[in-house]
Amino acid sequence: MHTPLADEDVDLYRHPDQLPSDALELLQAHERVDMEFGADWYRNLIDAVFPDSEAVCFCVVREGGRAVAVLPLVLDGSGAAPRRAQSLGNYYTTLFEPACDASLSAERLSRLLKGLLRQFPGIAELRFAPMAAESPAYLRLRQALQLAGLRPFEFFCFGNWYLAPTQAWSAYLMTRSGTLRSTIRRMEKRFFGDGGTLDMVCGGERLEQAIADYDAVYQASWKNQEPYPKFVPGLIRLCARRGWLRLGFARLNGQAIAAQLWIVSHGRAKIYKVAYREEYKSYSIGTLVSAKLLQHVLDVDKVSEVDFLSGDDPYKQTWMSHRRERWGLIAYNPRTTRGAYGLMREVVWRKLKPLIGRIKGYMAERSAEGRKPA
Repeated sequence: MHTPLADEDVDLYRHPDQLPSDALELLQAHERVDMEFGADWYRNLIDAVFPDSEAVCFCVVREGGRAVAVLPLVLDGSGAAPRRAQSLGNYYTTLFEPACDASLSAERLSRLLKGLLRQFPGIAELRFAPMAAESPAYLRLRQALQLAGLRPFEFFCFGNWYLAPTQAWSAYLMTRSGTLRSTIRRMEKRFFGDGGTLDMVCGGERLEQAIADYDAVYQASWKNQEPYPKFVPGLIRLCARRGWLRLGFARLNGQAIAAQLWIVSHGRAKIYKVAYREEYKSYSIGTLVSAKLLQHVLDVDKVSEVDFLSGDDPYKQTWMSHRRERWGLIAYNPRTTRGAYGLMREVVWRKLKPLIGRIKGYMAERSAEGRKPA
């Protein structure tokens, strides 16, 4: 479905398959920044998580007859009267950005937001996350929200560990701890000695069996069950079709006991999913599969960055070299009752938060003093 917004140069579409060619080209160009910015990513996300949803929309801005921005959104609320607009994604999403032409100004992007609010005047809140706070897209979106008469606030999403710049595996391994090098050496000897094998699937005839093996490992692991079971198999098939798939396995007696889904696109490797059967934990099989895949992406794919995505889990520091943060933007529409209340609550909370932190710190100190021996 194609719907023109109140701004005559802004159009709304429900699915990437409905987008005009110039909008698809803009998404394709932006995919080079991160594969989650491309039409293929959104296609799989929508088909697996938001099938037949009227809440999904792609807002396309035009200048001089050509698409200069694509803003993927989910409109939450009651049918034709949504109360919240947020970036198209969920917990599968590790990075978000609108796809914008380099020439697009914050003022022009603000016209899209104004048109959206005129079309859906009940929208009280706009939320975009997770984003790279240092990116031009983040700064432009923040300015556009302000120019649209909204007050944006920043919020922390998660820490992100990554490896950059990269080097050959042998040189890289020498920069890691002696404990990690010893673990890899000892556990490879033990695992291979017991008949274990490591392999990687990138596509081809083994793909469907590899998906089944991955699913069996995941089901038997400590991980929560996938609420959208079609998403990861769809992502694996998409990555195989695009040449991005690096699906690693540890096997013992022919059974897959560990699996990791890595995605290599446009010079970057993303460590997307990891799982193993806990009864084989003593082999350090997660470490062995990580080492095999990391050696491949460094020596064969020769990526410029390896990204461990969301979270500050201590084990990620074992492999990665740097940490950055992903942030989000939330803005309220004061012309709605919900928006005015949300804005007031946000302002009050941000003023009180430092005070609450100091009070908690003071109480913790007093508690510690009370536990000291006399």
